[in-house]
Amino acid sequence: MSNRREFITLLGGAAAAWPIAVRAQQPAMPVIGYLESRSPDGMTDRLRAFRQGLKDTGYVEGENVRIEYRWAENQVDRLPMLAAELVRQRVNVSTTGGELVALAAKAATTTIPIVFGVTEDPVPFGLVASHSRPGGNATGVNFLVTELGSKQLGLLHELIPAAARVGLLVNPKFAATERAMRDVTAAAAAIGLQVDVVQASDSREIESVFRTLVHNKADALLVGPDAFFVSRRLQLAILAARHVLPAVYNVREYAEAGGLMSYGTNVRDAYRQIGVYVGRILKGAKPADLPVVQSSKFELVINLPTARALGIEVPPNLLARADEVIE
Repeated sequence: MSNRREFITLLGGAAAAWPIAVRAQQPAMPVIGYLESRSPDGMTDRLRAFRQGLKDTGYVEGENVRIEYRWAENQVDRLPMLAAELVRQRVNVSTTGGELVALAAKAATTTIPIVFGVTEDPVPFGLVASHSRPGGNATGVNFLVTELGSKQLGLLHELIPAAARVGLLVNPKFAATERAMRDVTAAAAAIGLQVDVVQASDSREIESVFRTLVHNKADALLVGPDAFFVSRRLQLAILAARHVLPAVYNVREYAEAGGLMSYGTNVRDAYRQIGVYVGRILKGAKPADLPVVQSSKFELVINLPTARALGIEVPPNLLARADEVIE
């Protein structure tokens, strides 16, 4: 009898321990480190697209993958610290937006895979060896941004043919500012437009810029590429409306915030591709074998209520070419 009791006790103990052993054998849920220089505000659409890319490869946040988010809140000096935090978390793959963020992630680890989204050629920055063969622990998507300034200026000229003097707002801290200025001023000279280059790198300077543009009797404004300007899109839209200054921007978030018109890379599609690459790496692909994707989808967005408030009649052929017209 005692032997029987001992056997039952032993069996009960084994049964209690069995689920624990099974749980221990379950593979740990993979973790994605998401590092961004901005704040979560205004990132909803991009994050939705990123998660869609993950879903396309079989990963759903909270179900079979976890995402650790780190937001620098436009304080770029925090990026190295935040990148180091993600490395300590032992994330399986890290994803980033912007050159400075990608460089911070690259400096923090040479082993954890990195999927970036950058507006500049990643080769000169040392992020990859080449577009077709990245060769290291990083790959991603190269958005076309700086190269589209002349196209945006042409659309502005088409929208407001009477405009003779256009302001070009740039951030002196943005890596490609000089090239953006050269491209736009060359395009302006070709169609007989005068360009006034104005600079801002904080919200107070943006206020000052509009006073300068009004004083100089600018007819319109072209906002140059920079993540900081995107973070201040509501301020820019309000100031443009207050000073009755038609403005053209480079991503759709501006038009959604009340800006007149935007033309640029379809950023949501680019973020979806970032999600796809992250998913492929989680499945075993190596960054060195995944070529850098060049963004190839562009979108023209026109905000009709803003056009009416500014007294602008949008040409029918321009409306017909728009990918989206905000009513």
